[in-house]
Amino acid sequence: MGEGEVEDPMAKRAILVLEDGSVYEGHSFGAETTAYGEVVFSTSMTGYQEMLTDPSYAGQILVPTYPLIGNYGINESDFESRQIQVRGFAVREYCSQPSHWQSTRTLHEFLLAYGIPGISVIDTRALTRRLRSAGVMMGILSSEMSIEEASKELKSLPKYDFTDFVHQVSTEKAYEWQSNAPATVTLPSLLLRGASATKQSLKILVIDYGLKYNILRILSQLGCRASAIPCTAPAKDILALNPEGIVLSPGPGDPALLDDITDTVRELIGRKPIMGICLGHQLIGKALRAQTFKLKFGHRGGNHPVRDLATGRVYITAQNHGYAIDADTLKQGLEVSHINLNDGTVEGLRHRDLPILSIQYHSEASPGPLDNMYLFERFLEMVRK
Repeated sequence: MGEGEVEDPMAKRAILVLEDGSVYEGHSFGAETTAYGEVVFSTSMTGYQEMLTDPSYAGQILVPTYPLIGNYGINESDFESRQIQVRGFAVREYCSQPSHWQSTRTLHEFLLAYGIPGISVIDTRALTRRLRSAGVMMGILSSEMSIEEASKELKSLPKYDFTDFVHQVSTEKAYEWQSNAPATVTLPSLLLRGASATKQSLKILVIDYGLKYNILRILSQLGCRASAIPCTAPAKDILALNPEGIVLSPGPGDPALLDDITDTVRELIGRKPIMGICLGHQLIGKALRAQTFKLKFGHRGGNHPVRDLATGRVYITAQNHGYAIDADTLKQGLEVSHINLNDGTVEGLRHRDLPILSIQYHSEASPGPLDNMYLFERFLEMVRK
C-alpha cells in the first residue's frame, strides 16, 4: 500500500513471495489462483498487452516499472502470440476502467480468460530495486496461500534456469503468415519503397523458438512470403523447403539447454543467409562454439542504448532477455557488431565470411521504439545478394 492510499475493503488479498523471503502484499486481479516463476521487471512505459503475449516471458512473473497499467484496455490487434505467456503479473496500480477506442475488454478480463493471476497495489519500485540489487529470483504469486505456505512451496519448485521453455511455446505445425493480417506498426516509407521496387517475392522461413507475430508482419509488409516452422524441424527438412533466407526467432530460457536446436543451427550455417534475433542470436553464437552467461537482472524494456560499432551510431532498442554471449569466447569468424552502452555486453554479431546477421535486441519492437526496423531490410539485402 502506498502512503495515503485508501484500501478497497472488497478487494481480495494476494501475495508475492520471493525466494529470499521478501513478501509483497496487495490486491488480487485476474484469475484467483497460484502461479510461480522467475520474477523479472520491464522498463517499457507502454505495451503491456504485447509484453503479456511475448513468448520470451514464458515461465516468468512480470513486473512493469511503469506505475499505471490497464488504462487503455485490451484490443484484438496487439497480440504477439496466440495467448498470454507470462505466469503472473505484478503492478503498482491496475486501472479497472480503461479508455481507448480499440479496447474490447479490461486487463482483468484478459488475465481471467487465460487463468493468469495478477497482484496490484504493491511497491513495484522497491521490488525492482531488490531485483536489481540481488538479481532475478523465483517467486510465488497467490490469492489462495498464506505467506508460510507459499514460502514452503517455493523451496520445492524447479528453478527457471533448468527448464526448457522453447519446446513449450513453439508452434506445433508450420504455417504461412497471411498478408492481410493486421500490422501493429507502420514501416518507414523508405523501407516500403525498397520492398515495392523488388520484383522477387522472397521466401523467408522463421524458425519459431518463441517468435513474436510482428516479425512475420514486418517481413510480409516488406514483400516476403513469410512462414513459421517448429523448433523441432531438422535441418534437412528446413533446407528441403528451399527458403531464400532463414530467421532464427527470439524465445525464452537458457540457450545452454538447447543442444538439439543448436546442432540444427550449426547445420544451417553457410547453407542459407541467416538472421538471428535475441535467442536466435545466442544460438548462432553457440553453434559457432561461443559461450553464454546469465545476466544479473536481464535487459527488459524499450529504452536500452546500443552502439553500432561500424558506424558509431547509437540506437534505442527494445529488449527482453536474461542471457548474453561472452565476447571473450567468440571464434570461427564471429565478431562483435553492436554493444550495450549500459553494461558493455554483446548486442550484435557479424561473420567475416558467411551471410550471418544477428542482434541481441528486438528489431521488431512491439513494444518499444521503431528505430531498428532497418535491420530487416539489411537482412533482405543480404538475401538478395
